[in-house]
This record gives sequence, structure tokens and C-alpha cells, in this order.
Amino acid sequence: MNHRHVSPLLACSSILGFSLLIAGCGGQDQAPSGASDTASAPPALQRSPAPPGATVFIISPASGATVSSPVSVKFGISGISVAPAGQITRNTGHHHLLIDTELANPDAPVPADGQHVHYGKGQTETSIDLEPGQHTLQLVLGDGNHVPHQPPIVSKVVTITVE
Repeated sequence: MNHRHVSPLLACSSILGFSLLIAGCGGQDQAPSGASDTASAPPALQRSPAPPGATVFIISPASGATVSSPVSVKFGISGISVAPAGQITRNTGHHHLLIDTELANPDAPVPADGQHVHYGKGQTETSIDLEPGQHTLQLVLGDGNHVPHQPPIVSKVVTITVE
């Protein structure tokens, strides 16, 4: 019989690496609303410092605009550079677009779902499908691990109406 031996260090390293990958991509399940069990909450990741004066903003559409779907959204940034997710470089980050929601926890990676859209390749514009009605859009800059900077770099909320 042929047995392979895996060192405990290699096994632990693999598990840790996989856990960080899942956390960094926002792939963890969220606790049901109203849950108060903090013992099972993942530990907060180190937050990257925000350069003084760094800002993100939505170039278009303008707040108050009436648009049709798909909606073209252009992102603006100043005082910090855009870099793809996974790159841990000082004074860089990548965009996350919050749709009809707000940033719930600046100490954790931005979730990845229909209301928290990641632009981890360094994109600075997008086209999104939205149902008719009023919607809010907001940018949050995340570091290479999708964690908002300290303090968070967020845009003003833009409210639009989709016809």
C-alpha cells in the first residue's frame, strides 16, 4: 500500500490560504439578519490607510438624472491610484459599486452580490441593468483584499430614476 505523508505545516498553510481567498473575494455566507453570535464572525482584516484627501466620485450619471437601462456609470478617483484586486500596494484600491444599499461594515471585505458589485480588474466604468424606478448608487474603494480603507473612501450617494 502506498501512503503519502502531508506535513502539518503544508496542510495548515493550504487551509489558511484558502480561507483568505474566500474572505478576500467576499464569498463567505452572511449571518441571518438579527443574528448576534459574534463568536463565529470572521476576524477583521487589517485596513489600509487612506491617503489624505483621497476621493472617489461618480462622474455620470448625475444625481437627479432620469436614465434608461442599461445605465452607463463612470467612476472618478483622485489622490489615490486604481490597482486590481489582489495587489496589496500602498495608496491603491479598486472600485465597488453599491446599488440601493450602503456600506454595512467598513472593517470587513465588501460583499459580492447584486447590490455590491466588484470591479477587481481596475475598471473605471460599467453598464448595469436596473429595473424602472428610483435607485441609489455609491462607490466604495477597497484595497487589494476588498476591504475599505481607513477611513473609508466613499463617494456621495447618487440618486437616479430609471424609466
